[in-house]
Amino acid sequence: MKPHSEASAPQLSVIVPMYNAGKSFQAFIGSALAQTLQSVEIIIVNDGSTDESAEMAHRYAAQYDHVQVIDQPNGGVSRARNAGLAVARGRYVTFPDADDTLSPEMYSKLIDMAVKDDLDVAQCNAERVFWGRKDAKPLIPIDRLQSTGVLSGAEWLGKALSSNRYLHVVWLGIYRRALIEQLNLLFEPGLHHQDIPWTTELMLNARRVRYTEEILYRYYVHDQSISNQKRTGMRNAEYQRHYLKIARMLDEINQRYRHKVNIPAALYRQVTKEALTVCHSIRREPYEEARQAMIADMFATKTPGRMLRNARGARQWYQLLLWLSRIWRWRRKSCR
Repeated sequence: MKPHSEASAPQLSVIVPMYNAGKSFQAFIGSALAQTLQSVEIIIVNDGSTDESAEMAHRYAAQYDHVQVIDQPNGGVSRARNAGLAVARGRYVTFPDADDTLSPEMYSKLIDMAVKDDLDVAQCNAERVFWGRKDAKPLIPIDRLQSTGVLSGAEWLGKALSSNRYLHVVWLGIYRRALIEQLNLLFEPGLHHQDIPWTTELMLNARRVRYTEEILYRYYVHDQSISNQKRTGMRNAEYQRHYLKIARMLDEINQRYRHKVNIPAALYRQVTKEALTVCHSIRREPYEEARQAMIADMFATKTPGRMLRNARGARQWYQLLLWLSRIWRWRRKSCR
C-alpha cells in the first residue's frame, strides 16, 4: 500500500470491490486508468478472487503509483467497500463495479461539478448493456429525469424516486468522504442491494446534490449477477429476506430523520415498494413450502404494518390492499 500525506491526498478515491471479475476486469481497469482526472487513487479490494483478476490487479498496482490492492478473504461487496473506505484518502469517494466501464471524462466531470458547487454528492446517468449484445439504453430515461441544479439530498432523492426509474446504485456518483466519516456510514455486511439504505441515509444528510443526465458509466447486465439469478424454493425465500430487511432499515431511517429533514412522500412509498417486491415473489414461487415460508417471514418481521404505515398515493394503496388481501387468503389456506 502506498502511503499519502495529507498534502498529497487525491481529489477522488475510486474503491473497487473485486471478486472473480475475470476478463471483464481488463476492460474496467483500462477505463479507470484512462480517466482524465489526474488527482485520483484507485483502491482495488480483492475479495478472495480465485481467478486471473487477482493477479491482474497486482500487476497493475506494481505498474501504476496511484493503484493499490487490498487482499482479503471473501466476505462480500459490503465488506470490500468498507475496507476501501478505511484507507481512502480522497476528498470524494466512489464505488464502481469491476466488470463495468467508465467514460474517460466521468470523474473529471463529476469532480468539476462537485468543486464548482461545493457538493456533497454529484451523480450522473449510465447506460445499460446486456452481456453479449451491443445495443445500449440509458439506465435512467432522460424523459423521466433531467439534469438538476443544486438540491438538498432529500429533495433530490424524492425527485429521483418519483421518476420510477431511479436506481440506488453507488457507482453513479461521487460522495464527500468527510460526510461519510461524520455519519460513520458503512455498508451492511451480507445484505444484498445494500446500496439502497446506504444512499438513502447519505442523501438525508447531504445538503448539496446535483445530477447530470449525461451518460458517463456503462453497466453490464449478465446472468451471473446476484439480482439477475433465477431462484425458486427455499433459496428464493432466503433471498426475499434481504428485501424485508431493507424495508425495515428504510423505515427506521425515515423515522430517525423525520424531525430533522422534510421527508418526501416518495421515501415513504419506497418502504412499501421494497416490501411489495416480496409479494410479487410469493405469487411467482412454484413451491408451496417456500411460499408459506415467505408469508411467515412477512408477518414475523411485522412487514404488513410497516407497509400500511408507509403507503402513499391512491395507486400504491390499491396495490397494497390487493396484495395484503391475497397474502391473508394464502395464509388462511395453509392453516386449514
